[in-house]
Amino acid sequence: MFKNKEPWIAETKKIVTLSSLGLMLPSAIAVGLVLGYFLDKAFGTQPWLLILFFFLGTASGISSLLRGLSKLNEEKRKDRKKDHEK
Repeated sequence: MFKNKEPWIAETKKIVTLSSLGLMLPSAIAVGLVLGYFLDKAFGTQPWLLILFFFLGTASGISSLLRGLSKLNEEKRKDRKKDHEK
């Protein structure tokens, strides 16, 4: 079907990486909220742990998002370098 599978595989990897970037921030925030909620219930500290873990989840999500974008940018840079060498 495809004579040269390598470009197709590379494009598929980029699409998968981009789609996962869109889920990083909301999922990290959701995990922080759920963890904070249950810890608040367990220790009776409402709403302090919920607020704390919301901010920790947000920071974690932003960090993951920046790491993913950096990785994608590095791959793009390598592709450009490879294209210029041809």
